Parts: sequence; C-alpha cells; structure tokens
Amino acid sequence: MAVNLIKRNGKKEEFSIFKLQRLLNEVCKGYKLDTHKPLLNLDEYLKDEMTTSDLFNALTMNVLNLTSVEEPEWKNVAGRMKMLALYKKVSQLRQVPKNETPYNYERFLEYAISNNIYDSVIKEKYTDAEIKEAANFIKPEFDMVYDYAGANLLIKRYLCEFNDNIVELPQDMFLSIALLIEQNEDKATRMAKVKDTYEKLADRKISLGTPLLMNLRRPNGNLSSCFITAMDDTRESIFYVIDQVSSISKFGGGVGVNISRVRAKGARIKGIKNSSGGVIPWIRILNDTAVAVNQQGKRKGAVTVSLDMWHLDIEDFLELRTENGDQRMKAYDIFPQIVVPDLFMQKVENNEDWLMVDPHEVRTKYGIELANLWGKEFEKAYNQLYLEASFGKLELYKFYPAKELLKKVMRSQIETGMPYIAFKDTLNKYNPNKHDGLIVGTNLCTESHSNVRPSHIEDDVLENGKVTRRATEGLVHVCNLVSINLANIDSDEELESVCETSVRLLDNAIDFTKVPVLEGQQHNKRYRTIGVGAMGLADKLAKNNVPYILSAEYVDELFEKIALYNIRASIKLAKAKGCFGAYEGSDWSKGIILGHDEIWFAKNAKHPTEWSQIFTDLKKYGIRNSQIAAIAPNTSSSLIQGCTASVLPIYSKFFVETHGKGSIPNCPPYIREKFWFYQENRNINQETVIDVMSRINKWIDTGISIELMYNLNRNIRAKDIYDTIMSAWKKDIKTLYYTRTIQKDGSSLEKEECVSCAG
Repeated sequence: MAVNLIKRNGKKEEFSIFKLQRLLNEVCKGYKLDTHKPLLNLDEYLKDEMTTSDLFNALTMNVLNLTSVEEPEWKNVAGRMKMLALYKKVSQLRQVPKNETPYNYERFLEYAISNNIYDSVIKEKYTDAEIKEAANFIKPEFDMVYDYAGANLLIKRYLCEFNDNIVELPQDMFLSIALLIEQNEDKATRMAKVKDTYEKLADRKISLGTPLLMNLRRPNGNLSSCFITAMDDTRESIFYVIDQVSSISKFGGGVGVNISRVRAKGARIKGIKNSSGGVIPWIRILNDTAVAVNQQGKRKGAVTVSLDMWHLDIEDFLELRTENGDQRMKAYDIFPQIVVPDLFMQKVENNEDWLMVDPHEVRTKYGIELANLWGKEFEKAYNQLYLEASFGKLELYKFYPAKELLKKVMRSQIETGMPYIAFKDTLNKYNPNKHDGLIVGTNLCTESHSNVRPSHIEDDVLENGKVTRRATEGLVHVCNLVSINLANIDSDEELESVCETSVRLLDNAIDFTKVPVLEGQQHNKRYRTIGVGAMGLADKLAKNNVPYILSAEYVDELFEKIALYNIRASIKLAKAKGCFGAYEGSDWSKGIILGHDEIWFAKNAKHPTEWSQIFTDLKKYGIRNSQIAAIAPNTSSSLIQGCTASVLPIYSKFFVETHGKGSIPNCPPYIREKFWFYQENRNINQETVIDVMSRINKWIDTGISIELMYNLNRNIRAKDIYDTIMSAWKKDIKTLYYTRTIQKDGSSLEKEECVSCAG
C-alpha cells in the first residue's frame, strides 16, 4: 500500500524510503554507524498522510533511542537532525529563499532589531562594513557538533523568539554576543577580538553563564549570574533587602542573603521581652518573594539564606526544609546555608559545648556586631560571651554540644540535600579584599563570594516637607561567569588563549551590564569581580587515561596553569585599562596571590619561573580584577557543551533524562574508547573527591561548587559523612554545596539548581 506524506506547503507526496536513506547517509558522515539501522522499525511510526515534519521528528527520536555506550554517536546524529529541523522552521519564518543558506547575518540583524528582538547596540557601535566583515566569520558547520540534548536545550532556552517562534540560529547568537562583548575595544583590534571570541564560543571552548548567553543581545537584559546581599536588624533594612531580592530575581539572577544580624526569636523589641519572632518569619517572606517574582517567567526565583552557627535560631533554621515539625516554620523554596567559623569545628573535634546567642542583645549590651567578625577577633568576642553566659549575664543564650549540632546539620543534609556549608574563616583568610570588608556568605551555588555589607536606610526630609528614603554605604556582591570546556582543549597554548579571552570578555561585560540594584553597580566598580570556571574535567582525565581517584597530581598542575594564565590576562588588562577600584591595600597590592607570597610559589609551585614573572608584572601594573576564578556547577550548560559538568566525577556512565515530552539517553563524549577511565561519583569515597577538590581549590581565588554524593548501598555511616566534612575544613575547602544520596532502591535525592549559576 502506498503511503502519502503531507509536505509543509500542504501538498501530498508519495513516501520514499530512498530519501530517508540519503538523509541518514548525510547526517551520519564522519561516524562509523550502520545507516540502515534507524529504518529497521519504520512501520512503527510511519503512517499514511502524516506530515513530513512529523516523520522527520519520529525518525530523529528513533535515531536518538539507538544511543548506547557501544554506539554513543547516535545522539550526535540526532543532534544534527534537530538542527536541520530548526533550519527549515527558521528559514520558513524568515522567508529565506529555498536555494539560499539559512545564514545571512546582515539580513537577520535588520530583522531582529526592527522587530525589537535585539537591542540596537550592534548597529550603533559597528559600521556596515564591520558588520559585513563579521558576517563572514560565521561557520555553519559549528551547528553540527551538538548532540541531541545540547541542541534541544540550546533551542528551547537560549535562542531568541518572535511571536513564540524561534527566529534566531545558533551562529547568529554567538556572533551577536561576540560583537556586543567586544563593542568597547580599540577599533584597531576590535574585529580580530570579535572573531576570536566568536570562534571560541561557537567551537565550544568557552561556555557563557546563562544570563550572558540568554540576555546579552536582548533589550534591558541582566548579564550577571550571582548576587549576595545582607540584612541589618531593622524593619527598613529587611524590607529593603526583600525588594533587592525581587529586583534581582525579576532579571534572572540567583541571590544569596545573609540574615545573621537579625535578632533571634524571643529577643526584645523596644525593650519589650519576647517580642521578636526571629529569622524564620522573614525567611518565609523571602521564600514567597522568590516564588512570586520569578526568573523572567522561566522558573521561580532562587535564593540561598545564610545564617551563622552562633545564632540562637540555628536549630529552627536547620529544619527549614525538613518534612517534620511545624509547617509554619518551613520555607521549602529557600536554599539554607550555614556559616561556620573555625572555632565551631574545633569544638566539634574536642567534643565541647557550643554557645548560641541573640545578635541584638550582644550588639546592645557589648557593642559587638558578631556578624562582622572572623578569625581572632571573632574568637576573642565569642570567648568573652561564653564567660558572660556561663555566669548568667546574658538573657538569651543556649549551650549545646557542638558535635550534636553538627549531627543535626548532617541529618538535614541527608534528608534534604542542605544546608550548604560556608567555612567563614577560610573564606576570609583567602579574601584578597580583607582590607575593605569581609565575606559573610556565598551565592546560591557556593562558588562565588566577596565583600558585602548592608545598606544604611535613611530618611531625608526635603524642603517641601516630603520624606524620601535613601540607602547608603551598602555593597551587593555581583559576579559574571564563564566556564572553560577542558574537554575541547588539547594544548597549553590553546588553554592560555582561552583563559585570556575568558578574562577579557567577562571584564568587558562589567562595563555595559545593567545591574538590577545600585549597590551591585558600586560593587562592580570597586572590585570588578569575575568568575572563570571549568567544566569537562572528567572528560579531560579520561582522554589522558587518568582515573579520577588518581588525578590529584594531574589536576594540581592543570589548575596551576589555569590560575597563572588567568592572572596574567588580568594583569595585562590592568596595564592597558587600570586596576580595580579597591586595589590599594588589597592582598594583590601587597604582593600576595591566592593567600601566598612569592617565596611560597618558589617552593611549592610547579612553574616557579612563570610565577616569578607574574609577581614582577603585578608589582609594576597591578591587576584588573580583584577575584578571577570560580567553578560553578554548570549542569545544564555542560549539555550544550557536550561535556561532563564542572570538575566532579561523572554521575553515571549512561543515563536517561526524563521530561514531559519523553526521554533523552545520554553518556559522556569519550565513553566508548575510555569507558574504564570514567569513574562514577557514587562509587568513589568522598574524601578522595575532597582531596582532588583541595588541589583545585588552592588555585581558585573564590570557590568551587562541591557536590558530595553518598551511596547508601555501600554501607555509608554517619562517621563517613562527618569525616568528609572535617576533611574539607582541614584542607581549606571554602564551601560545600549540595549533598546527594543514592538510596537503597537506586533512586537519588534530586537537586534544584539556579539557572543563572548553571553556566
């Protein structure tokens, strides 16, 4: 029986298996695959009078489902087919003549600006001749490298739409981003830098953070991934911060809020005992704000709230996301984070009691703001308070066995994956800007942090009697992120070039990003914080036949090189453009890099000669960015990059992602050739992971999103989790991110992740 198909123009055409075979032969070029295989079960999805589009989609899914560890390339073939389908759809919407390539950048740019899809900046900043030159940079073959999961995510989340239809192609996007990122460069070299940035983005050497990738060419788009703010213990400050959170969330940013200054439950208000409800009611308002003001309609807002371990409300805080207890004390959309001083960990080790206090009482009785202290200053104040409480001189306090409190932390982590842990003294010991403030907590994915301070809210009475409120002196941490795709970099020369481009493009973004809050703009000027991260480490190790559990020495040298290249690039920028605002008095200005002086590098670095030159250049030119490196989880953007996420071991050698429209099989890129060199996190002792992370951590000036995974099928005990946390603290790990568990039935505790930090 003849089968007819309905073409896009509505006409009927008799089905031809030879056309499908020609298509499969074309999309399978370069792969050693049996191109007849996807047609073996053709009868299952071929129907009379189905559209050619439906047939193409069914064939694509059939190809995708052939993906296996033995033949992983089928997912790449399905990715090519996904791109071909996009070409047809976009060409039809943009009315591209049938015999022309879908790529005509000059014509597309006019279309995008005239329909308000793009901001008009490109046309304003570049001449027609420069745009014509840039159009020739486009290489459509870069579209053919994506596997299905990467192509699918790129199309669904990042390409621009008009009237709910995708009208932008991937290379349009990458070229537009390159033009915008390099817009303020010297015109004599600008086009060369545009080409350099375009090729590294399009060839998947550099992965941009989600806000940069999503918003850079859109009107009024926020480009920054990470924000951190802090509350003062006043109603005005609390609601001011809630408004900050809503503004940041509106423009797609993830935000951290330190709440340690807010008085505890039962504290006095205007001298009246038991008036305060503590931090939990305010956290619940933050929770509802995150839900109500979503990330540009893509998903609910993402907020981590941090609280110091000495705060009297810490026990209630640890129960925020557990299922048991009073539901009025819960905040299920908040990501809790504890801020842990060294003194607490020492008391855990020594099996001593821990003192929890109300910050308001400490502030009013002793003039001490505990949230502003770390290191020796904190220990001195804490020991004074310990004595005062021992003699009954404090009204609100509680002694509790430190080890038992850590057990409560661990129980919550096993049940909910949280709280995250920020080791406050370690964060501040390595803070290059300790002369100008302190780090009070981290961003949502724990890899980014710097000095923040709450704004002072003041009322001004104007001449006409009107009262206006203004905020002064506050700083909100802001950071832009990229990740280097280590899987696609094969030489030191290429790695250095990629690092230099990464630093330049992030620094450039600072100059034209529109930060949603004023205090964030001030932070950008003062610190010029950027975050160059990494992904695909598991792939790079596999390519070089290095098992993850034996990789400590390898990654130590690799990330030393990355640090060296990044810092060299920022010094080069300082030579041309000047240093960050708060440079004088910083560790950098004192000849201290990553917490160490030149003598340390001479004794401990594998490349002491290169570091010696870095110190010489630093003294001469200074540095452009106060903090340069941060390794985000980048779980979703690694799909686009076709590599494994971040710097952790892989989750699984073969996995199937399930969503509303079906299942997507996936596996690491080199799984067939390097199967035994990919080691799954679930089968690795987490102290080994911490050891590898510590080798990377010493070359990272901010942090790493370190996700821990405990396989309950391997007789994991509480002591194993305890030992891992203690090991992380002793090895100067700054933060611990999500805790995942593999249950006895094989299921895992799923994590939620901020889209902004995913890049």
